[in-house]
Amino acid sequence: MALACLLPYAARAQSWAWDDGSVPFVASPEEVVSHMLGIADVGPDDFLIDLGSGDGRIVIGAARRGARALGFEIDPALVELATENARKAGVAERARFERRDFFEADFGAATVVTMYLLPEVNLKLRPKLLALKPGTRIVSHDWDMGDWPADEMLELRAPEKSLGIGGRSKIFLWVVPAEVRGVWTSELPDYGTWRFRIAQRYQELDVSVSAQGRELVTRGALLRGARIKLIATGTVLDRAAHHLFEGTLEGDRIVGEVTISDGAGSRKLPWTAIRSF
Repeated sequence: MALACLLPYAARAQSWAWDDGSVPFVASPEEVVSHMLGIADVGPDDFLIDLGSGDGRIVIGAARRGARALGFEIDPALVELATENARKAGVAERARFERRDFFEADFGAATVVTMYLLPEVNLKLRPKLLALKPGTRIVSHDWDMGDWPADEMLELRAPEKSLGIGGRSKIFLWVVPAEVRGVWTSELPDYGTWRFRIAQRYQELDVSVSAQGRELVTRGALLRGARIKLIATGTVLDRAAHHLFEGTLEGDRIVGEVTISDGAGSRKLPWTAIRSF
């Protein structure tokens, strides 16, 4: 994966920039590439798109894992080199490269998007990435997404790395979150009417739950793509219990199940919540 973009580099690195304002190709070390593919759990069911694909190593690495992969690269010489590298690696059928401005490209079909760009470029791409299908995995080498917190981050030694201090790399993973903010209503057999009020900032949720008009204590709210999980604890219909809700967003419906645990044991019930606004 290349450190490449179509925007001028920040002032602190002007000595890097070519006259046209683009950034030279810098390859991610193979160990970093391996960890990037690993943190995203890339496999045969995936279609990976690499933004600024350079010599093609991450696209080729994904293809070796059985995925289909496509690299966008602005430099035609690197597109040619990467294509030849994929042929030599025996993965040309699954690894392709195109000369393209990735700001203009459509990568909505991707299940995984990878990049080694610059902070300013990541922020410019962020709205486009957040608009991808919930559950799409985004992986960035070294640079974050501003105030969009990563779902996972790891740091590793990278002695082969030609940039940075101390030969270390950071790898960030985001899972594109579904839009779940709103007020949701659910009817549970034997447990009456439940309301879920959800405020959302990226994948971070602030949830309040009430049952039969009584507020419950809510904790553990988690959103991962279109999957939501939360725990509501309190007394409902004179029974004190923990209620573990797990479901998947389907438009304006959440479909899943609730596990209700009290002193007498636990039971599972189907759970469907409808968004009212």
